[in-house]
Amino acid sequence: MTFIKVIGAVALSLVLLGTAGTVGAQTLTVGVRGGPESMDPDYSALGTHAEVAKHIFDTLVRADENLQIKPGLATSWKPIDAETWEFKLRKGVKFHDGSDFTAEDVKFSIARVPIVTGPTSTAVYVRRVKSVEIVDPYTVRIHTDGPAPALPYDFVRLFIVSAKAAKDYSTPETAAEGFNSGKATIGTGPFKFVSWEPKGDLVLERFDGYWGGAAPWKRVIRKEIPNDASRLAALKAGQVDLVNDVSSADYLQLAKDPQVDTFVGDSIYIMNLLLDQRPDVMPDVMPGVRAKDGSPLPKNPLTDRRVRQAFSMAIDRKTMVDVVLEGLGKPAKEGMPAGFFGFDSAVPDPVYDPAKAKALLAKAGYPDGFQIDLYCTSDRLPGDAAICQGLGQMLSVIGIDVNVRATSKTVYFPAQSRGEYSVSMNGWGTLTGEASYTLSSQMHTKDPGKGLGAYNRIHYSNPDLDALIERGSVELDENKRRAIFEKAMAMATADRVLIPIVQLQTVWAARKGMLTFTPRTDQDTLAYYIKPKG
Repeated sequence: MTFIKVIGAVALSLVLLGTAGTVGAQTLTVGVRGGPESMDPDYSALGTHAEVAKHIFDTLVRADENLQIKPGLATSWKPIDAETWEFKLRKGVKFHDGSDFTAEDVKFSIARVPIVTGPTSTAVYVRRVKSVEIVDPYTVRIHTDGPAPALPYDFVRLFIVSAKAAKDYSTPETAAEGFNSGKATIGTGPFKFVSWEPKGDLVLERFDGYWGGAAPWKRVIRKEIPNDASRLAALKAGQVDLVNDVSSADYLQLAKDPQVDTFVGDSIYIMNLLLDQRPDVMPDVMPGVRAKDGSPLPKNPLTDRRVRQAFSMAIDRKTMVDVVLEGLGKPAKEGMPAGFFGFDSAVPDPVYDPAKAKALLAKAGYPDGFQIDLYCTSDRLPGDAAICQGLGQMLSVIGIDVNVRATSKTVYFPAQSRGEYSVSMNGWGTLTGEASYTLSSQMHTKDPGKGLGAYNRIHYSNPDLDALIERGSVELDENKRRAIFEKAMAMATADRVLIPIVQLQTVWAARKGMLTFTPRTDQDTLAYYIKPKG
């Protein structure tokens, strides 16, 4: 990934700048667009949830700002045989309550994930684990359900909780109470939990015994401020030191003023249009897809690849980047960013051709188009609602009447998981940097028994693609695995399993000259890596 260096500023008065003084008090106050859904790290796979967990809990394997994996609570790992990985654990690590971190905590943490996970499931990160063998207090062997070459990448999101603190809070009925109250919120991370108000403030305190070295901030306050204008206003008022997810419209103004530093970086997130492909179940099971006059359709038009191709051809991705996102993005052609493991550079760029799109709709039997409800988040990723509105306008050009329904992520994701949306749009990030994560989670036929298709919300199923994904997931030879995933990604793109729109870029803004900060590809705003300047 290429990162754009510090480039800009925001208008703040000198009087306001003088009122906060939080760095001198060793407190970092951050205004964030989205926060956690719970203090249980295993409840949600959303990036905003995991971002908070990384302050309190560690993982066996961690990813740096470029998504390169590094040792975490595991100092090394290696395959023992085709179905066994051995992880050597870091010695001398303490939990926040002073107890020792050992292999028992690893085994316990893996076992609880499928039990307590919520609607955006974290079970995908341990789906390949068959059993955990404790060799000694600082060695574990993970036995998998077949060769699992990507297991260390999956473990980037395996948060280690204290077996002692969480043992009474590891069922769906008890987890929230234990973790939200702080009783079970005992990790080995750089900060200790102090308090959390849902949709409000999360307060953290430095853990001086952190194995990686003490954090630069004695106290961290993360204020959840979903509204972009309100978040920026808090920065201008000196109420926060740093804000994330600056909107593209605000960024144009910020870049002209020398009173604030801005930081811009490419992200892992691709905005995708998702079209439910349940066959011939109209009208009752396909909500939000209707004839132009609002009457029911006899069948689901989205199962026809020509219709999906027409939707893709109606999207002017360059305009979406240049106008809707004010240049803060890149046109996307596959389900993950260029350069990731398994990205097929030979896949042709998507073509913008509304005339051909209308012709494809006519051939599919919809010369006048039809009507859809398009659902998206309004508060999860930068520009999500604006991109959604842009999609609605572009699809209308080819005869699709679109009712755009932008809603909070707390409403959107549970409803999407229940199958309430036939047409939706949201961002997806290939958190591991490897295609297997995206292909197996979103594009494989939903198969709970195999732990595949966990995020396949569109009921897509292609046995040929499934076979490629499964073959690549067990191929130990890296070059062969890459070739298999490239073929799978090309097949999925051609079939319009998902319709990629744009790759997002992210902007942070901070009070001028006060912080040093390197944008991360995963968009995380992690206090441990933010340092006071000077």
